Amino acid sequence: MGNLTKYDRPQNVGNPVMGWASDVAAEMLRRMGIKYLAMNPGASYRGFHDSIVNYLDNKEPQMILCLHEDHAVHIAQGYAKATDEPMGCILHSNVGLMHGTMALFNAWCNRVPMVIMGATGPVDAPKRRPWIDWIHTQKDQGAIIRNFVKYDDEPRSAQALAETMVRVNKTIRTEPNGPAYICLDAGLQESKIDPALKLPDVSRFLPPNPTPGPQSAIDEAASMLADAKNPVILIGRVKRSERGWKERIRLAEMIGAGVVTDMKTAAAFPTDHPLHLAPPSNRPREEAENGIRNADVILDLNWIDLAGTFKLVFGSEHVSAKVIHVSMDSLIHNGWSSDHMGMPMGDITMLAQTEAVVSQLLETLENKLNGKKIWNGSNKGRTADVDIKFADLDPEKPISVEALTLCVNEARKGRKITLANVTIGWAADGYHWTHPLDYLGNDGGGGLASGPGTSIGAALALKDTDRTVLAVLGDGDTMQGASSLWTAAHYQIPIFLLISNNRSNFNDEIHQETVARTRNRPVENRWIGQRIDDPEVKIERYAASLGVASAGPIRKIADLLPAIESGLEIVEGGKPFLLNVHVDKGYATPPPAREA
Repeated sequence: MGNLTKYDRPQNVGNPVMGWASDVAAEMLRRMGIKYLAMNPGASYRGFHDSIVNYLDNKEPQMILCLHEDHAVHIAQGYAKATDEPMGCILHSNVGLMHGTMALFNAWCNRVPMVIMGATGPVDAPKRRPWIDWIHTQKDQGAIIRNFVKYDDEPRSAQALAETMVRVNKTIRTEPNGPAYICLDAGLQESKIDPALKLPDVSRFLPPNPTPGPQSAIDEAASMLADAKNPVILIGRVKRSERGWKERIRLAEMIGAGVVTDMKTAAAFPTDHPLHLAPPSNRPREEAENGIRNADVILDLNWIDLAGTFKLVFGSEHVSAKVIHVSMDSLIHNGWSSDHMGMPMGDITMLAQTEAVVSQLLETLENKLNGKKIWNGSNKGRTADVDIKFADLDPEKPISVEALTLCVNEARKGRKITLANVTIGWAADGYHWTHPLDYLGNDGGGGLASGPGTSIGAALALKDTDRTVLAVLGDGDTMQGASSLWTAAHYQIPIFLLISNNRSNFNDEIHQETVARTRNRPVENRWIGQRIDDPEVKIERYAASLGVASAGPIRKIADLLPAIESGLEIVEGGKPFLLNVHVDKGYATPPPAREA
C-alpha cells in the first residue's frame, strides 16, 4: 500500500506523551491499523487534529487533506474497495457530516468498512464561543446518518472513547461490513486524561473468523449441485482475495456451472472463461437470462437484488429451479432504506460468508465426486471473442463508447490495469476481467460525484504495487467531484482519470424520452435541462489548474489510443493524469429504464 510519509511532515515533535482525550482517539486509530485519515479541516476537531499531527507525528494514520468532506468519504470508500480494509475520514461538526452524507450512503450500499471521526461543538454550553460553536453543536448528531451506518456513538469520557474505538474496529470489520461513526465532543477532546487510564488491547477485541455455513446445509447444497443438470452460479459482492477467486473457478469447473456476474459489483470471476455465460451488465444479458431460465439449481453467492433479477428473467412465471441463497447481508437491513431489495428466494438459505461457503462446498463436493469433474470443458455461454475488435475501428470516425472501451483494452496489453470505475455506457464485451483487482465495481448508492474520489482512494491503496489504476468517468460525475483532483496532485497519487464526456446528463435524457413516448409528447425535447455543452466544460483545463497533468479533448478514434498510452506513461511515472475524451451519446448496453 502507498507510502505518503514524505508529505506534510511536522517539525520539532520530539517524543510526546499521551495526555489529552483526543490523543486517546489518535492512539486507538494507530492500534486499529488505520493508515490514513481523509479530511477537510474544521475547528470542531482542532484537538483531535493536533493529536494526529503533534502526538502521532502525522503517521499511522496520516491525514490526507481534501477540499470537501464528500471527497474525504469517497476516498476512504475507494481504499476499502481495493483492499477490503478500513480507512478513516474526519468530518467537521454537523455541517461537515451533512456534506458527507451522500458519500456515506454510497459506502453503506457498497458494504465497505470505514471509520468516520466526527465532532461537535462543546456539549457543555458555557464553553461555547458566541454564535459559531452554537450552530456547530447538535444533540444526537449520529441521528443524521444512523440509518446507513453500522454503529455510532458520542462517548463522554476518555475511557469510554477508548472502548468505543475497539467496538467500532470490531463492528466495521465483521461481515456484513459497513461504516461506523464516532462523534467527539470538542470539550472532551481538549480535556486532560487521568494518568492511570488504561487503553484496551485491540488484539483481544478482534472480529470473528468468517462465518461458515452449517455442515448440514453444506451437505444438502453439495448434493443438489452434484446432481444438477444445468447449475448456475450468480456471484455478487465478494472479497478481492486471489484464493477466493481461484476457489470460485474450481467450484464452477467441478460442477460445470454457468456463471453470471454483474457490473454493480467488483470482478468476481474471469469473464473470458467458457463457463461465464455473458459479459457483465447492469441487468443480465440474453445468454445469462437463458442460462438462469434453464437452470435447475441456482447458487446465489451474495448476489445484489436476486428478486429483481428473477423479475427481469422470469416475469410472473414460476421459478422452478432450486435456489441456494448464501449471504449475511440481512443482518444489517433496516426499514429506512430499500437497499435490501426484494426478498431473495432460497430453498436452502445460509447466513454465512461466501468465501467460507465456497471452500466448504469444494471440500464436500471433492469427497462426494471422488475428484471427478462433471464439466467436460465445453463452452456454456457466449464465446470469449468480442463482437467488434480494435482492428475493425475506423480511425477517422468519432469516438463511440465501444471504441473507447476497445482502446483502453488495447492500451492495457502488458499492463496490470485496475479499473476503479466505468460509466453506464461501458462496453463489457470488449474488456475482460481476469483478476480480482481488474475491476472494483461502481458507486453502490447511485450518487453522483463519487467517481473521482473513490478512484483516488483506490489508487492510494494500490500505490507502489504492480497495478495501474484507471477510472472511466462521466463528465457530470467528474465535475461534481472534480476538486478531489487537488488531493491526487498534492500527494502525487498515480491515477488515470479518463473522462467519457458526452456533454450531457445522458441517463436522464433517456428517462425523459421514456416519459415523452408514454405521454405521446415530442422526444426531441429530452435534452432540455440535461445538456452540458453551452458553454462546453474544459475539464482538462480545470484539472491542470488543480495541478493534474491533462490532455484533450480527444474527438476521433485515431487520436485516442496514443493519448491513452501517453497518459499511462505519466501515471506509471507516479503522477495523476486526466484525459478528456468526447464520446457519442449512447450506451453499449442500455440500462433497464423504469416504465412511466
